[in-house]
Amino acid sequence: MSAFDKDNDPLKDKKVLARHIETALAVDPPAGLGLEMSYRLVKRMFDPIFVGEENLPDKPCLFVGNHSLFALDGWVLAPVMLKEFDRFLRGLGDKFLFANKGIGDRVLQFGGVMGHPDVCSAMMKDGQDLVVFPGGAHEAVKSAKDMYELQWKERYGFVKLAAKHGYTIMPFGMVGPDEFYGHLIEGQDIPDTAVGQLLRRMGLLTDDTRSDMLPPIPVGAMGTIMPKPQRCYVGFGEPVDLASYKGRVPAKKQQQTIRAQVAEQIEMQLAELLFLRTQSRGQDSLLRRLLTL
Repeated sequence: MSAFDKDNDPLKDKKVLARHIETALAVDPPAGLGLEMSYRLVKRMFDPIFVGEENLPDKPCLFVGNHSLFALDGWVLAPVMLKEFDRFLRGLGDKFLFANKGIGDRVLQFGGVMGHPDVCSAMMKDGQDLVVFPGGAHEAVKSAKDMYELQWKERYGFVKLAAKHGYTIMPFGMVGPDEFYGHLIEGQDIPDTAVGQLLRRMGLLTDDTRSDMLPPIPVGAMGTIMPKPQRCYVGFGEPVDLASYKGRVPAKKQQQTIRAQVAEQIEMQLAELLFLRTQSRGQDSLLRRLLTL
């Protein structure tokens, strides 16, 4: 999910934006059988391990982390955070997710909201937990060589909005979802393959298509479309409290310092989680190890 950048142009119809905010604020956290089933499925398939829970502040936060391939991180993170930590994370997503009303309503139902500054401000004023992945689509379609690498470019919107509202940024790293699927063909290589030629004949690939935004052709467990049951690891870093900035936007140099601090915390968590996973390999069942080959 990306937000607050040039790919999220302000909506021209302010009434549509106002209705979205009103609807988003009225959404209750998932509960009942639906939540229980999602939670149990995630626990059974991915057996997530959380570390650094003691760093979670007892107040609303803007959670900032590394984005996984195909943006599957939220699928794992959301039900566990709600069930085990009582944190209803409102994911900030690109406006294209809400272009179709049916899809948009489902995204809203599960906590997602449009990654627009006005929406974010409304959520923060209401004291809600938010989660954003500044790498956005670039991290969600990355190649295998860029696994667990932050690709934030020049995005500072999340810093400016968190500071303006005096919010605390909660950096976190997540290991596992990047490996739910293998890469049969990397996205940037697709145009030069037989698959690329087929997509051109179908009109799905043109000369204007950006190869850096093409996702890889995935291969899941045992060569199927099912994700590999990789155990997931989530680590919370040191919170970055921006209360002192409330009501103002930091200068550019201050924004750079804050962003670098957040990125450093995420990268530190990723390194520690990868090491923890290496140490814990023997705890995985034989079936899990076979299905994640």
